[in-house]
Amino acid sequence: MADKDHKDDETRGKPSKLPLILGVGLALAGGGGGFFAANTGLILAPESGGHDLTVTGTHDEHAKGHTQKTMPDIAYVPVDALVISLGDGATGAHLRFRAQLEVASQYRQEVETLMPRVVDVLNSYLRALETRDLADSTALVRLRAQMLRRIQIVTGAERVNDLLIMEFVLN
Repeated sequence: MADKDHKDDETRGKPSKLPLILGVGLALAGGGGGFFAANTGLILAPESGGHDLTVTGTHDEHAKGHTQKTMPDIAYVPVDALVISLGDGATGAHLRFRAQLEVASQYRQEVETLMPRVVDVLNSYLRALETRDLADSTALVRLRAQMLRRIQIVTGAERVNDLLIMEFVLN
């Protein structure tokens, strides 16, 4: 009887590795196809729209793979340099701040007219800061967002696109 069980085990043999090999092959093929589709933009491609730059050029440029992008119609309005004393004045810490506003060209004159209000808002906000508010490594990002929001309230949200900080020195 034990002989018969031993023979049955031998006739069954080892299980086939064909399903494992097919599974690995199909997984590799699927991964490669997915990579190709995502890399070429067939799937998961970002939608066009918003503030994208438009592509222009001649047929010859497109044939060669060279495209020329047009710049958006923007202008930069400089903000007067500000020197702000921080804290209670006993520490002697000062912040030197200089920036530019990115505006649509059509609103440049209007934003320049409102510049005294912009400087006043920035002066008031920066004066309220303390030295410890500037010590954090992410402070500049946070402060920039706060200042941009205040500027957009003064000028109108559609007039000022961005605040570019040119100088931010604490001494």
